[in-house]
Amino acid sequence: MSKVYCSRCLYDSGIPNIIFDSNGVCSLCKLSEKMEEEYPNDERGERILKDLAHKMKNAGRGKEYDCIVGVSGGCDSSFLLYKMVDLGLRPLAVHFDNTWNSRIATENIHRVTKKLDVDLFTIVVNNKEFDDIIRSFFYASVPDINITTDIALAATLYKAAEKFKVKYQIEGHSFRTEGVSPLGWTYMDARYIKSVLAEYGTYKIKTLPNLWMKDFLRWMLFLRIKKIRPLYYIDYQKEEVKKFLHDEFGWEWYGGHHLENKLSVFSHTYFFPRKVGIDQRANGFSALVRSNQMERDEAIRLLSSPPEYDQDTVDYFIKRMNITPEEFERVINLPMKTYRDFKTYKKYFELMRPFFWIMYKQGLVPKSFYVKYTAKNGLLNMHQRRNNGK
Repeated sequence: MSKVYCSRCLYDSGIPNIIFDSNGVCSLCKLSEKMEEEYPNDERGERILKDLAHKMKNAGRGKEYDCIVGVSGGCDSSFLLYKMVDLGLRPLAVHFDNTWNSRIATENIHRVTKKLDVDLFTIVVNNKEFDDIIRSFFYASVPDINITTDIALAATLYKAAEKFKVKYQIEGHSFRTEGVSPLGWTYMDARYIKSVLAEYGTYKIKTLPNLWMKDFLRWMLFLRIKKIRPLYYIDYQKEEVKKFLHDEFGWEWYGGHHLENKLSVFSHTYFFPRKVGIDQRANGFSALVRSNQMERDEAIRLLSSPPEYDQDTVDYFIKRMNITPEEFERVINLPMKTYRDFKTYKKYFELMRPFFWIMYKQGLVPKSFYVKYTAKNGLLNMHQRRNNGK
């Protein structure tokens, strides 16, 4: 049976739980439409952002910092750090170093923080411990080889907020330029990491900041640390921002979304398209098409060819995993598994759906977490309930 493609973006019927309306528009585009309404980026968004800045200043009185900003050396987080300073806030830049950073990313972080005179707080994981985690996910034959970095960054942000008594956590995600990754493509939680390590790992977690449920709930319920995504309220034109960052800070472009980290380069350019059969560029390209920052025909043309990869990147991964090229090929060709083959928090997230709806409404978890992680069948479940008027 041939694939059905969305008439608006680049997603197709091969994505788990995706559905299409009578006009051929997919459910992820429908989600994006809802988010456009909820998070305006016109003059209304400007007023919302100024109001949020005022609240952050009030919460930061008597403290060293008003907010925490996660930084990676990438375009979004670098601009966001600048924007917080421009709004008159005193941000603390926070970075999780998984020991796979590119030279460009590291230099970008230091250039931007130095010129803005912003302090930098970093947690560095033990490289042997982290490599063992990556090796475990690689041997588990699941798509989620790099989710540990995202989990650890989230935990690092919470730890920094608690340490410095900051109530606002700033994240650099923009659904208009990055999209929302389908749940069937990747999944992440702390229990999942523990389960994979129990079967394939050789190291105990000692230095990795992991987002355990008990800590997650404590940071939400008792410390009331809010998550804010200011790019949702900004007319964020990526190409213009890249030029601004280069002119203002000497910031360098690293070649593509999420490619500021060597592990991300490997996973996006080689592992996903060749092992998993997924081209992650479809996320960003679809978002840019929806927000009129890219022509759909151009996006389709770019996606018609697989992502280019550098053999040096593959060789570097093989070396760090301490395996032979033959073993690498053997694992690459293993049948795929998913998070459903391991223990996760997913069933608890589903049972706690009403609770997380309240947390999302109070700004304590992002809407994307509520939509993707708490519904039993992801977007399909949500879409059906809406169509049934429930």
